[in-house]
Amino acid sequence: MSERNIPLWLQNFTRQAGIRRALVLHGNTLDIGLDPQSGQYVGVPDLASAALRQAGFEQVVQWNRTEGMRGISAEQQQSLYAEAAGPAPVAPSRASAYDMGPPMAVAAPKAIDPLDFFRLVQQRMSRPTRQRTAFVIEWSQYLFGNANGLSEAERQWLLLLTSATAVPVEIDSENLGRPSDLVVFVCTRNAALPPSYIQGNPAVAEIVVPQPTRPQREEFVRRNLDRWVLDEPLVPGQAGFNDFIDSLEGLTLRDMQQLIKLSRQTAPERLKPEALCNLYKFGDRRSPWEELSREKLRSLTALIGARVIGQEQAVAKVRQVIIRAFTGLSGLQHSRKQRMPKGILFFVGPTGVGKTELAKALAGFLFGDDEACVRFDMSEFNHEHSDQRLVGAPPGYVGYEEGGQLTNAVKRRPFSVLLFDEIEKAHPRILDKFLQILEDGRLTDGKGETVSFGESVIIFTSNIGAATIPDDGEPEEVQRQFIGAVRRHFVEEMKRPELLNRIGDNVVPFNFIKGGNFLVNIARAKLEPLRRGLNEKYGIQELRFVDEAAALTAIAAKVESRNGGRGVLTAIEKYLLDPLAEYLFDQGVDPHFARGKVLHVQQRPGPDFLFYLD
Repeated sequence: MSERNIPLWLQNFTRQAGIRRALVLHGNTLDIGLDPQSGQYVGVPDLASAALRQAGFEQVVQWNRTEGMRGISAEQQQSLYAEAAGPAPVAPSRASAYDMGPPMAVAAPKAIDPLDFFRLVQQRMSRPTRQRTAFVIEWSQYLFGNANGLSEAERQWLLLLTSATAVPVEIDSENLGRPSDLVVFVCTRNAALPPSYIQGNPAVAEIVVPQPTRPQREEFVRRNLDRWVLDEPLVPGQAGFNDFIDSLEGLTLRDMQQLIKLSRQTAPERLKPEALCNLYKFGDRRSPWEELSREKLRSLTALIGARVIGQEQAVAKVRQVIIRAFTGLSGLQHSRKQRMPKGILFFVGPTGVGKTELAKALAGFLFGDDEACVRFDMSEFNHEHSDQRLVGAPPGYVGYEEGGQLTNAVKRRPFSVLLFDEIEKAHPRILDKFLQILEDGRLTDGKGETVSFGESVIIFTSNIGAATIPDDGEPEEVQRQFIGAVRRHFVEEMKRPELLNRIGDNVVPFNFIKGGNFLVNIARAKLEPLRRGLNEKYGIQELRFVDEAAALTAIAAKVESRNGGRGVLTAIEKYLLDPLAEYLFDQGVDPHFARGKVLHVQQRPGPDFLFYLD
């Protein structure tokens, strides 16, 4: 394998091994990699050990607390102990009167106890020999506990390791061209070792093992073409093959090995590559995006428009974004199209005009449940360090194990509408997180896990300009002013024009709700949840108004038009729900008093309502 095909991290690892006394290999270390010498996929510790042998280390000792030493023979282990201990004592003469015959074979010590092994490392590295030795310590993340509360045993281990790597490199013509004895820690995160050992120590270098790159994923798939069991064979160079490589982003090579096994478990049914990835990632081969049909999408405007009154342009823009996602044009093509969110929208307008309702309606339409709209009130994230609540605290801080609210929500429901309400109230530092989400469609949480937003729709809402823009202007002029207010806020006040650039032409202004008809229609739409609730709790067969139009008109007359739909909810609660609750409370001695009956509502002046059952 040519050097250009060797991963960059492995090239850097080989270079650093020639000049350092200790290396910390962390990141994607539980994965596998292609050994350039054997052409086989091996674990990262084995891959690092093979690279060390190729770099000139005559002896590479791999160690972990389960198996002890491995990678060297029993004789080499005995020799290693002998070299570390110094000259062996002179054996007694065979002519002794107490000679018991040939010495018994002694099993080679494996040094499973960390203290024994670290003492061996310290003794060996403190007494350089002609034979260069590298010690590769696997699963180092399980060695030490809390760095601020090390036990006495852990402190002793750390002292031995520090003294082992503190021996300077020999400065002479013979040794400068050769590596020194080396110790390598293989762990999943850089915080696994106490900072006092790594920080400010020139003998130690950290090397990150990244997720597989696209060429590495493609190389793995090419080498295993005959092992995949799919509905159609993978043919390199074809669009389906490239799409499959794109869909594997975020997976390790070990994940891809398991994906091959999963493709065989689904036999005799053969899945499409995308369905196989969904089954592996989410436990369900079906994707709500795949289940969308042209017939269903043609009904989007009518279904959502029935819930969001008077915002035809906003509904049309939402439809445009979803159609773009359905046709596969919601992001750049090939390697990036799988990464970006399916849709990005920015709703701006006065309060109570349907911004949140439209987001919920879209979640219900796409994913079959309004609960698939996950809402974040950004006024709660107005402090500088609030980003830790979204993505999780870094290692060592309180709450690190819990993860972040946003990243956890996406892990639980990858198919969702993410609603960031009142985004203008968030701290500017929070906005920097959204740059990565909107650009790459992914975010790394405090635990180092990468979360993909590629199956979600992201919606921001804002009231920017609602307090200053007059509500009596022409709709086109009002919309232009709202868009201008958003631009000024992000460019001039927040100094974040790059976020606005990521949103692009997807700023959607909402109209002020004017006129009694709009308010009446909104009130009528809000009666449906009331009817369902009465039926589920009390068994009421029907809610029937003597004159529904007149009743709703009377309620709408009590609403301040600038408060929009939220004002309608307040009026319904005050004039209809509160009196109804009193009526049901007074009648509810028998829990089945209303089952199967019709609840009549008669309007009296006020508005004031009279209720009776029959």
